[in-house]
Amino acid sequence: MIKPYTIGITGGSGSGKTYFLRNLAERFSEQEVCFISQDNYYHPRERQVEDERGVKNFDLPGAIDHEAFFHDIQLLKRGEILKKVEYTFNNPDAEPRMLVFKSAPVLIIEGLFVQYFPEIEKELDLKIFIEAKDYVKLSRRIRRDNEERGYDLDDVLYRYHHHVMPVYENLIEPLKHRADLVIPNNSHFHRALEILMLAIRAKLGLLAPK
Repeated sequence: MIKPYTIGITGGSGSGKTYFLRNLAERFSEQEVCFISQDNYYHPRERQVEDERGVKNFDLPGAIDHEAFFHDIQLLKRGEILKKVEYTFNNPDAEPRMLVFKSAPVLIIEGLFVQYFPEIEKELDLKIFIEAKDYVKLSRRIRRDNEERGYDLDDVLYRYHHHVMPVYENLIEPLKHRADLVIPNNSHFHRALEILMLAIRAKLGLLAPK
């Protein structure tokens, strides 16, 4: 069996990673590309570190169960099927789904720390970093955290300034210089998306059974 060609997509919170991933997923079938997000690998809320105000910090590397994430990446690269309960960020209005991931010729991994953890970074054949200006990321974070996670504005702003930005500046942004491709996403990413789509289709042609 040929191991899947593995692409890692990372960047700061609010840079548009998940939206980029969704747009990419619309262009491929599950037989061609498997998409998996780090967002479903957070430790339970009671295991998250609290800051000096007692606010849970979900933006630290330790918030992620990276060992389970790495294990499941390996499982998919071996051609096995993965079942995973969706992580809903403790939103009481969200009903967790059972997610099913099937191995495919191309595996795309998305998340804040896919380049941060060495064992996961080593699995990546192509590293993509999506970046955006701080005010753009904050605007997106406010909208997402309010609509999807039930956080009010004060909570979002506090987390952004005390959790998100320090981690981004110290741990995530420096990884941009190790990426193979940096995509600016302040307004749109359509051209970059089309280029990546063509590259994946070319790779699928090389990986197709003869």
